[in-house]
Amino acid sequence: MNAPHRLSRNIDRIDTGSRFTAEDAARLNAQHADSDATTLLRDILQQEPVGRVAIVSSFGAESAVLLHLAAQVDPGTPVLFLDTHKHFEETLRYRDDLVAHLGLTDLRILEPDEAEVNARDETGLRWSYDPDGCCELRKVRPLARALASFDATLTGRKAFQAATRAQLPRFEIDSSDAAGRLKINPLIDWNAARIDGYFEEHALPRHPLVERGFPSIGCAPCTHKVAPGEDPRSGRWKGWDKVECGIHKPGEEPFL
Repeated sequence: MNAPHRLSRNIDRIDTGSRFTAEDAARLNAQHADSDATTLLRDILQQEPVGRVAIVSSFGAESAVLLHLAAQVDPGTPVLFLDTHKHFEETLRYRDDLVAHLGLTDLRILEPDEAEVNARDETGLRWSYDPDGCCELRKVRPLARALASFDATLTGRKAFQAATRAQLPRFEIDSSDAAGRLKINPLIDWNAARIDGYFEEHALPRHPLVERGFPSIGCAPCTHKVAPGEDPRSGRWKGWDKVECGIHKPGEEPFL
């Protein structure tokens, strides 16, 4: 068994390979109950109390905020981007421009396994009849392989984005990882006005699709415009009973 790890305000660094329990997540939530995002990120990235940490970023509509905050603390923080081969060209250009603008030095582009794609999505149209299977192939599996060497991930999820995210804590156990990896949501209590204000205050570049009616941006075939007043994520997988790609919910059984 892994050696036990301790968590305190000056949290001891965990042993490599150690993972976390729900009690650890609760303790971290209590410790950071009054911390702003910058303080939380400074503790996590500089003191390394939870081990090896990566940011998982879609380089979507609001991604620049978390990436900017992290870059101020440690621009060498690994940033994982899932290149599904289905992204808008605007997203790929925005990714490269934003990395350069923020001075991020460790962008890691994750791609689906070519053999798996050839075997399970030869036509490239799986998204049209099995979006869960497409996400599993192009997002969930590549990310799971990459995260094997990390103890925790930082996400840009926020409560206002969707009803399914309304009760998320700052620290939670990644339910897709049987070993108990941590998932950290530094911006969970930020609202749309605060996000917009941060963009303006720091002159951050916007994703070019935002002004064209895309407040939440994923793969091109499964992302639609959103009418004013609608849930920002209502344009994702429109017409399907699906609200997440799979990397932010309990893992499903492998698809056939």
